[in-house]
Amino acid sequence: MRHQNSRLRLKQKPAHARMLKRNLVTSLLLYESIRTTKKRAKVIQPIIDKLVLVAKKKPAHLAIRTINRTVTDKNASKKVMEVLKYRYEDRSSGLTRMVPAGARKGDNAELVDLSLLEGKDVPAPEEKLKVATKKEKAPKKS
Repeated sequence: MRHQNSRLRLKQKPAHARMLKRNLVTSLLLYESIRTTKKRAKVIQPIIDKLVLVAKKKPAHLAIRTINRTVTDKNASKKVMEVLKYRYEDRSSGLTRMVPAGARKGDNAELVDLSLLEGKDVPAPEEKLKVATKKEKAPKKS
């Protein structure tokens, strides 16, 4: 029997649902906040967690290949590897927040604002280099 064994699925045909999920995940990674229906938000939350976990656990070349299977934009893939990986290195899951945003006017569907949580601030790779070069050029006091 399959009592209470629900799955997070969308109502579209499988190919359309797959592309819809990929596009929603890509948009969330790029813009860090999207407005969508509650059901769609629930479907993509675990995907976001898995992508960041892959970036943290796997070697870089394997992580990029895995992320690119889901994400449709190179910039989103870069952002996961360069920014989000370090932002959430202390968290294992629960990287998104769903805030109710009312109902859609046309069909009264429940809308939510899905956004990535704020994590610790990690300077960009260029900033790390700039800081290192400034320290090297500082005059020595004797």
